[in-house]
Amino acid sequence: MTMRTITLIIIHCSATPEGRSLDFETCRQDHIRHRGFTDIGYHFYITRDGEIYRGRPLEKMGAHCKNHNRHSVGICYEGGLSADGTPADTRTLMQRGSMLALLRELHLLFPKALIVGHHDLNPMKPCPCFDAVKEYLTLN
Repeated sequence: MTMRTITLIIIHCSATPEGRSLDFETCRQDHIRHRGFTDIGYHFYITRDGEIYRGRPLEKMGAHCKNHNRHSVGICYEGGLSADGTPADTRTLMQRGSMLALLRELHLLFPKALIVGHHDLNPMKPCPCFDAVKEYLTLN
């Protein structure tokens, strides 16, 4: 299969409150059952323990950011809401380390792709609840 042209790496959060869990398979099943997708919409999912799960193959278009799926890779981390449900950067140290390692790897594969947060493409959404452009500026 031919690799797609990738211009964006888009970071998302699962909008899961602190103290609650949304594992990879539960997220995947939610996308299939409630959104009508054939698989999880993201290419990668990072759980609170820092484990990186592969979702859709990179060769396949994701379903994670309207109007930007064709030329992007979607990464989602478990979290993004404080215990009371307000948007917050809830990434654990393990998630931060795993995300940085994954972004470095993707940057080698797609050196011209910009790293952005979902919010940067859809200001109505707080996701991923931190400034991805600023945090990963040195990789862009």
